[in-house]
Parts: sequence; structure tokens; C-alpha cells
Amino acid sequence: MPNPLRIGIVAGEASGDILGAGLIRSLKTRFPDLIVEGIGGELMQAEGCISRYPMERLSVMGLVEVLGRLFELLKARKTLIQYFIDNPPDVFIGIDAPDFTLHMEGRLKAAGIPTVHYVSPSVWAWKRKRIFKIKQTTDLVLALFPFEPACYQETGQRIEFVGHPLADQIVNDPSLRDPRALFDISETQRVVALLPGSRGSEIKYLAEPFLQTARWLTEKEPDLLFLLPAANKQRFNELEALLDEGFSELNVRLVLQQSRQVMAAADVILIASGTATLEATILKKPMVVAYKMASLTYAIYSRMIKSRHISLPNLLADETLVPEVLQDDVTPSILGEALLKALNDHSYIDYVQKRFEDVYTQLHQDADERAASAIVQLLKDKGAL
Repeated sequence: MPNPLRIGIVAGEASGDILGAGLIRSLKTRFPDLIVEGIGGELMQAEGCISRYPMERLSVMGLVEVLGRLFELLKARKTLIQYFIDNPPDVFIGIDAPDFTLHMEGRLKAAGIPTVHYVSPSVWAWKRKRIFKIKQTTDLVLALFPFEPACYQETGQRIEFVGHPLADQIVNDPSLRDPRALFDISETQRVVALLPGSRGSEIKYLAEPFLQTARWLTEKEPDLLFLLPAANKQRFNELEALLDEGFSELNVRLVLQQSRQVMAAADVILIASGTATLEATILKKPMVVAYKMASLTYAIYSRMIKSRHISLPNLLADETLVPEVLQDDVTPSILGEALLKALNDHSYIDYVQKRFEDVYTQLHQDADERAASAIVQLLKDKGAL
């Protein structure tokens, strides 16, 4: 009997854990004895991934924030690289987290291991010259968005647009068929979802402004209900303490996890920029996108970004469909006015939902299967299968 296929894999955060779990599941239909090890979260581990380092320790945003954990991250990466060189997998897959995974891919490719990078870095927005490093380090890029392959033409990068797994998952999610019943909310109740993010840094910078915005909105629209999902028990406790200390009078319902169901139940969403905005897009929910970070981090990033948009719905539609509110503009009045428009302007709501349907159609491609097929073809071309 031939040896079972063995995959090295690293995911850096929750969105990567979702991608990794779906990919592993699809590969296992082809290779039932598949061995997967590296770094993964709960979803990947549930699919059989052996995680050799806690994924949540990699989930750090911002230049300033990374510095406090830099030594730990570099040590973990070095250890994992050496492990895979000593125990070569048939292929190594880095999922997003390019600052961590591209270096690994380069070292492992140099050692003769085929490498895949799942989720194109945002070369269309900033660090355009990364396409040359990616060509050196990566045998195959799996792109989630249809506009990304064109960014790599200059280097002749092997790249495959696979669509986005969220588009496939959400349309088949039975918990989204009647989300208001799940939370015992009447159809006439108007609901605003508050999603300040899952990372500690996002909670630090966005949770309080989002709740201040809820207070501002309540003064204008007293009948509103606010749903606030927490990514895990730690975030739940942090948000519960914040509510108790300064916002106990608000009609806010704190929910453990279930962020997708919360979004589906809402009329409008106030949301941190990130993958969750794509979920909101697929659910066809009007939203206001906000982001805030350490002042030094923002000063550096804002000078590097070349894209007109920072949020996924606007990038994918190639127009300003939803407001993007950044840094010092993240105030209750600015956020609140934008949310009122998204709640009450029905011609705007209709147009946004129509364009979101167009975006969904582009992304609904059976991404897990397409990604698995592209990896299998790479291995065949490399003579590994």
C-alpha cells in the first residue's frame, strides 16, 4: 500500500480555520487516510488536523501589536519549519497570514516541498511588489476573489480563482432560514447587529464606540433592539463587563458566538472591517463598516494602502456601496447617521441588496472542491501523485 497523503498546513486566525476545515474535508473525500498537521483552530482540528501550536496566538493585528509577541511568533515559525524539513509533507499549505506563512513557504519550497498559499495577499491594495516574493516562495496561489488573478500576470504565477467558501456555506446553512425565531424576535422588531470583531485589539478599539453609537441611535429610534455576538467565552465576559459598567440601560442582547445568525436576524449591521463583512454581503444586509487601530499603526498603514476601498463589499462591487468609517471618524454621530440611512432609505436598501446578489453569484463556486482539485493537480504535475 502507498503511504497516505500527508499535508502540512498553517492557519493564522478564525477565517483561515474555516477555509482550512473545508479544504481538509474535500481532500479527505479523495484521500480517506489523509494526514494533516501544523497549526489550526477548532474547526480544522475537528477535521483531523494535528495542531502543534495554538492558532489564537497567531491572531495579532497591527504593526505595534505584533511587536509585543514577535519573539514568540518567530520561535514558533522556526520550530515548525524545522519540523517540516525533518518530516517533509507532500505539500505545505499556508492559509492567509502572509507575514507568517510566506516565509515558511519559501523555506519549505527551497527544501523541495511543493507549497500553496490559500488566500491571495492584498497585493491590489498595498505592497504590490509582494507578487515577486510570492512567485519565489509559492507554487500555487488559491484566490478567493475574481479580480485577483490579473494582479499576478507580471510574474506568471500559477493561480486559481476558487470562489469563496462562505458563499457556499451560507446558502446551505439551515440555521439561517428563520434566524429571528432562533432569538425569539418578532418580525416587526427592528434590529441592529453590532460586530466589533473577534480579536482583542478590535474589542479594545471598537466595542465602546459601537455601544456609544447604540446609545445615540436609541435617542433617535427608541424601539431598536441591538444584538451583540461574542466570538468566544473570553470575549463574552469582556463585553458583558463593558455593558454592565457603562451601557446597562441599552436594549442590547449579548449572544455567545452565532455571529452569522445575528447578522441574518438584523435589519442593518455595524461591523468591523474584515471577513465578517463578506458574510454580511452574502446575507444581503445593509451595513456600516468601521475600523480603528493604534495611532502609529494607522499612520503607517494609511500611507501604504493604494486601493480606493478597504471593505470587501465595496472592493467586490467596485463601487462605494457601504460607508467606510475609519480611525478618528469612528464616532457615535458619524456611525449613527450612516446607520439611520441604511435603516430607513428604502431605495438605497434595494440597490445595495441587488448589488450584493451580484457579488454572491460571482463567489458561489464550490470553493472547497475547486481548491482541493487545484492542489491535487499541482501534486500530479510535481510527480507527487
